[in-house]
Amino acid sequence: MEITDDKLLKIALITSLIGIIGLIAFTPSIEVKEVEIKDINRGMIDEEVSVKGVITDVSQSKSKSSYFLTINDGKSQILLIIFESQVAEMETNNLAIEDFKNHKVQVVGTVTEYNSKLELILSSGDSLKMINN
Repeated sequence: MEITDDKLLKIALITSLIGIIGLIAFTPSIEVKEVEIKDINRGMIDEEVSVKGVITDVSQSKSKSSYFLTINDGKSQILLIIFESQVAEMETNNLAIEDFKNHKVQVVGTVTEYNSKLELILSSGDSLKMINN
């Protein structure tokens, strides 16, 4: 059996379609891991995680473009960094960062390390949500 350009093209198209269908089928099942703040460690750097806690402090960077929020879950605390692009995204949804202070939230962010301390960087403007309880 001779492989012609036409047959090779058909094989490539079928293989591509199977791959795309597989991606579509399995993508919704990928979930962000929910962890307690005390369980976040250096082995999780660059991982996206979800945490719950109360925002106990809100401060702005010297340049006034970013925010630093302290999240406390009653056992540990971690700093959440919100960059200018995410602040703008939140403001378009009529959310003010200061309104989150003293409220329980759920946050999805990426674990990073700065000055030997672990921090979370907010994933997107809609990754910070107030919750009840």
